[in-house]
Amino acid sequence: MGTRKLDRYQRQMIFYGLGEAGQRKLLASTVAIVGCGATGSVLANHLARAGVGHLRLIDRDYVELTNLHRQMLYDEEDRAAGLPKAVAAERHLRKVNSDIVIESVVADFNPGNALSLLEGVDLALDGSDNFEARYLLNDACIRLGIPWVYTGVVSSYGMTATFVPEKAAAKIGREMTGCLQCALGPEPATGGPTCDTAGVLGPAVGVLASLSAGEAIKLLSGNGEINRGLITVDIWDNSFDMFELAGRRSDCPACVKGELRFLEAQVASRSAVLCGRNAVQISAPHARVDLKKIAERLTKLGEVRQNPYLMRAKVDGYEITLFPDGRAIIKGTEDPDLARSLYARYIGI
Repeated sequence: MGTRKLDRYQRQMIFYGLGEAGQRKLLASTVAIVGCGATGSVLANHLARAGVGHLRLIDRDYVELTNLHRQMLYDEEDRAAGLPKAVAAERHLRKVNSDIVIESVVADFNPGNALSLLEGVDLALDGSDNFEARYLLNDACIRLGIPWVYTGVVSSYGMTATFVPEKAAAKIGREMTGCLQCALGPEPATGGPTCDTAGVLGPAVGVLASLSAGEAIKLLSGNGEINRGLITVDIWDNSFDMFELAGRRSDCPACVKGELRFLEAQVASRSAVLCGRNAVQISAPHARVDLKKIAERLTKLGEVRQNPYLMRAKVDGYEITLFPDGRAIIKGTEDPDLARSLYARYIGI
């Protein structure tokens, strides 16, 4: 990239820890952001402005009204248009930085596609909203040798941690760390508070995601001291703490024994209750659907709206949002059996 195009990063390059060499490394890097909700949108915004050369934005969901108080990339027009978050994020970020590559992927991050979605990236960032996805991301990054940064926020507090798998350490010249399972145990936590049950403050998201974006810049540029512990922040109690992580556990099933159970899980048609939303997601791996044909069929039964990315139908008291990969979010129930029945009845796969 010529000097003229570097001009936009001038205030960043004169920072002693980065310089022109560090900036050029950012521009040559590819980052995957898994989840483009609250934390993911802040991460994407920071890294696009910082000049990361290629951003891959992965998200399964669409913009809703209740997102707008904390998901900084989206607006009321995105919600009215029913845009997927990844697509809306790409549109907004292209206006911020037209010199970089921004790739939107509307997909559910799952064991069947995790490796392909992370193929060729230098760094993965957690913008997800659940620990099942994070444990899967942990497995995939161990397999591929990719460093990644965990960010979790709920209520007024959150935490961030940076993980460098063994295969990644040599490539990037950093010391290896433990993995997510070393830090939090072999199984995802269940029953804890979520944004839908405990709420969330936008400034808390901004603080934690900004710390994680800083970690990304350090990892990609090869400069600075990365976070080797667990940083926690509570903006309501004015607390900022850093807890030391013990490092790699000798009995860790994932990074020591190589048992990548979340990555190697069988992928079949599956359902997941979306906490606090009175909705169930139905996934149909390897399916492809013709949104236009299904929309034409369902128009006879209720209100139907469609754009290039999804179709939304209100039928029989339920709202069905269908994506081209056959995945659907069915609002109006938290019963997976009923959701699968509605899917079979109206989508027919």
